[in-house]
Amino acid sequence: MSRPIAVLLLVVCTMLWGFAFVAQKGAMAHMGPLTFSGVRYFLGAFLVLPLAVLEYRKQRARGVVISRSQWIRIGILSLTFFLGVWLQQAALQTTTVTNAGFITSLYVIFTPVVTYIIIRHKPHPIVYLGAPLALFGIYLLTGARLDQFTPGDLMLLACAVCWAVQVSMLGTLVEETGMPVTVSTINFFATAVLATIGAFTLERPEFAGIGGGWIEILYAGVLSTAVAFTFQAIGQQYVPSANAAIILSAESLFAALGGAVLLGERLPPIGYAGAAVTFLAIVMVEAVPALRGKRGVTLRESA
Repeated sequence: MSRPIAVLLLVVCTMLWGFAFVAQKGAMAHMGPLTFSGVRYFLGAFLVLPLAVLEYRKQRARGVVISRSQWIRIGILSLTFFLGVWLQQAALQTTTVTNAGFITSLYVIFTPVVTYIIIRHKPHPIVYLGAPLALFGIYLLTGARLDQFTPGDLMLLACAVCWAVQVSMLGTLVEETGMPVTVSTINFFATAVLATIGAFTLERPEFAGIGGGWIEILYAGVLSTAVAFTFQAIGQQYVPSANAAIILSAESLFAALGGAVLLGERLPPIGYAGAAVTFLAIVMVEAVPALRGKRGVTLRESA
């Protein structure tokens, strides 16, 4: 595959992820966050399953076996993934798509910090500049008023931390097993099961509600999960990490564009300044270590 085609796949992947925030928010008019997450990830998991089976068989033929300790870590990883999905989806009940896109993207900055806590891998010095810069950007994004922070914004900050833990653990497991699709598919199925259990416990799932949000479910399950994940997996084989990181970090920009065009969301002037500052911080943390020949932040599979 040529590099321009690979770059195009990554751009499409980023666009699908960004616009998914619009679908996720729209679904909240028809069903609860756990109900939506359960249906979405069952759909996405079954679509990606054939690729996972092929990958697993290929690695088994090479003598690769998932150990007991790795299965335990995959379990912890799946739980973290579920919490990130739940927090993000629930947050969209009280915050905007624009805020959701930018605040969720903070996982890029949190990941090296979490990695240091877990495996004592010291983060690149740029993180010490990028982290406070990003938080300042979020402050401006909400209108430079702390009382404008919604419960959803705070949930998204927690969600970003969950994604950071998930990314940190995923990187190590993928390196050890060589099964990125398999591990991610397990995450998808685990999230679907946990969300479904939670939905029947905390919500009242109804076929009428699921039917009312079928367009949003199809978009999130098929395009944002199955298609975007596949495009990312293919594209990143042919694009250097620094370039791919910058392309994929534009997810927040597509979220803001989708919120503006499809939902009519508008930010005050200071909010646009905050969005720009936050995006600058994300690109800095992604690009600088990679451009200096150091290992940058590992990328999240899909939201």
